Amino acid sequence: MESQGMRGAGKGAGRLGCVSDSGQQQGRFPTMLEDMPDHSAHRAQHLQQMRMEISRSPREQLSPAEQEGLLLMREEEKIARDVYIRLYACWGIRPFENITGSEQVHMDAVLALLEHYGLPDPAQGLGVGEFHRAELQRLYDQLMERGLQSREDAIRVGLLIEELDIDDLQKAAKQTGKAIIRAVYAELERGSRNHLRAFYRWKEKLGISYQPQHMAPEPFERIALSPHEDCGLD
Repeated sequence: MESQGMRGAGKGAGRLGCVSDSGQQQGRFPTMLEDMPDHSAHRAQHLQQMRMEISRSPREQLSPAEQEGLLLMREEEKIARDVYIRLYACWGIRPFENITGSEQVHMDAVLALLEHYGLPDPAQGLGVGEFHRAELQRLYDQLMERGLQSREDAIRVGLLIEELDIDDLQKAAKQTGKAIIRAVYAELERGSRNHLRAFYRWKEKLGISYQPQHMAPEPFERIALSPHEDCGLD
């Protein structure tokens, strides 16, 4: 899970190169879907439809690998949401605000699966920037340390998170034969591909370099340069 070239930073990492609070009061971050700045009726409706589909699916026993995949993706989507909340507050770059709401819905979709299969929520009771798994806490701290350095590094962090998310969703999908879990993963992956495209456009706009760390260069570029996909959770 940890990215190459990043060093750990404490949870109290400073603002470093931040230039903007984007109007947000320090220490006050949205934590529920209804609070998200990019929340839309369409996204909420699609999530409700997905919850209904999940509730109608069989409650079959999950393998250890299937359980691990769901627990991991719940917290991994939280990493994306929490990092983007803070990076938008720091830099005011629009994709971070827009995608924050999408990541909250991604979290909610995985939570619906956890509840359906009777699994505990590893994110329950945790605030922004707090994680159940030590390795995910380290990853979050590393991402924040880098993203707070400059606008360019913030965009690199966004790209890294999305390619990691795509890679882990693909791996988790291969570990399950449950149709509903695969359907949710596929929807989340579509959203992540769109997010990667948004950050890639900013990479080009700022003229910065980026080397993918979790995907091979060819599929990374193919996704980044392909058209936006229709995704109800995006």
